[in-house]
Amino acid sequence: MSDYFLIVLTGMGISFLGSLPLGNLNITAMQIAVAENRRRAVWFAIGVALVEMIYVRISLKGIDWIMLHKTLFQYMELAAVFIFAALGLASLLAARRSADQQKPVVLTNKLPRFLLGLGMSAVNPAQIPFWFAWSSYLFSVKLLKSDGRLFNLYITGIAIGTTAALCVFIIGGSWMVRKINASQRGLNLLVGIVFLLSAAIQLYKILQR
Repeated sequence: MSDYFLIVLTGMGISFLGSLPLGNLNITAMQIAVAENRRRAVWFAIGVALVEMIYVRISLKGIDWIMLHKTLFQYMELAAVFIFAALGLASLLAARRSADQQKPVVLTNKLPRFLLGLGMSAVNPAQIPFWFAWSSYLFSVKLLKSDGRLFNLYITGIAIGTTAALCVFIIGGSWMVRKINASQRGLNLLVGIVFLLSAAIQLYKILQR
């Protein structure tokens, strides 16, 4: 498997998995599909993905600079362990609680849903540490390198993964509205395990040096 194809799949996988836990963005996409139509919901998803691409590109630029400063990059690798562990524990704690259905966000206005997606994604600060941690990890395992083409393919995969995850909620629509409480516990468990496993692998690599 070529490095280019692998980095696309990696970006897709991380983004898809990271977009599945309940939050304002996927709940809003689902509510738009149910209350309005799927076409508007897809435009909302595209707006969300576009902003995420911009945030990831900014984080990659920062990591590219950090890699030139070896000591700082080592600290970032250690920080990624704590971020992954915190995300994993938060997901496991969420699995213990029943997922409350969230109300649709600002759906009463006439703002085009593409712009709504841009706006809601832009004010979601959790994306920056999330992608900074994942990109640092991929750099540390040599899967991601300081290469413009790899960066573009990685970002493209992320956009596809985010849009695909939101489309799960869009297509599920009214069925997911009924089933979401039952399925969320298992989803949070899966996400929590993935994050904790990633933290353990990263910590092991650091200790083995």
